[in-house]
Amino acid sequence: MIQRILTIILVVFLPLTVIGNLMHFDEVLLFALACITIIPLAGIMGRATESIAIHSGPRIGGLLNATFGNAVELIIAFLALREGLTQVVQASLTGSVIGNLLLVAGLSFLVGGIKYPVQKFNPSIARTNSSMMMLGVVIALIIPAIFSAQNPNIANNLSIGVAVVSLALYLLGLYFALITHRHVFHFAGDMEEEVAEWSMKKASIILALATLAVAYVSETLVHTIETVSHTLGWSEVFIGVIIVAIIGNAAEHSSAILMAWKNRMDLSMEIAVGSSLQIAMFVAPLLVFAGWFLGNPLPLVFSWPELAAMSLAVLLTAFIANDGESHWLEGAMALGAYLIIGIGFYFL
Repeated sequence: MIQRILTIILVVFLPLTVIGNLMHFDEVLLFALACITIIPLAGIMGRATESIAIHSGPRIGGLLNATFGNAVELIIAFLALREGLTQVVQASLTGSVIGNLLLVAGLSFLVGGIKYPVQKFNPSIARTNSSMMMLGVVIALIIPAIFSAQNPNIANNLSIGVAVVSLALYLLGLYFALITHRHVFHFAGDMEEEVAEWSMKKASIILALATLAVAYVSETLVHTIETVSHTLGWSEVFIGVIIVAIIGNAAEHSSAILMAWKNRMDLSMEIAVGSSLQIAMFVAPLLVFAGWFLGNPLPLVFSWPELAAMSLAVLLTAFIANDGESHWLEGAMALGAYLIIGIGFYFL
């Protein structure tokens, strides 16, 4: 049912976005069209990647899922970075981290908790992911802010060093989870038990076409951000933290919530927390390197509100998830934290 709805949205809104670009529609309307269109495109990219991953086997498949899991956010951020919108890029990274940890996990706990009084998931995975998140967010992103405050001239070089270390540790984490300790990270619903939706060839073609479409629509989205900011009175930080982050993850959000409703909390948590790890330790470093290549450096020096929001999201998720159990009240607490943070960024 969800896939059918997303297909209808895509068939209607992708042509409208193209026509709007050609006919020079009002930029606020174009922004809205682009936001809506990206949601089903992200869903199609996820389905294609999943099919390719299943055909490729569990180890390569896990790597493919990790690599393409946040492809939409990476495309949007790359285009924004090319335009010099570094504040929007930093805000979108912040929004993706807190959105996955608080909004997605919170909704998953809440929705699943309505149906099941207590839901269980692998506590070993939860603890490992919590440790990685503490490193990738609380340490790797706060340290540049502290040291750059003492000497702003070192921000870019420091960011490149942090990006190298974060990316290396993320790859080591994948090796740990997919090869040396795969038995610890095995849970119901692993890829060998699944059937691919599409053939390898069909999935590859669909993934390529969807990626091109996302790039086109994201170009529209990025070009209209400044106009939307001035017209609606929204700061670029709020647009990045809330709007861009939510639309880039919308399809993934629905998958996590659906898994929770089916009492497959291991998969739900892997989507929510795993995506945050990808953003902090994979996507952010790649964007640092991309900024250096484009001549628009992206320092990993976030504002203190952004750092506080991400750090508190990591700490709350760690406290909630480390026991390997969840219920609806924990979901409500995570959602409440997200709403408080969202209100703060709106008035920032």
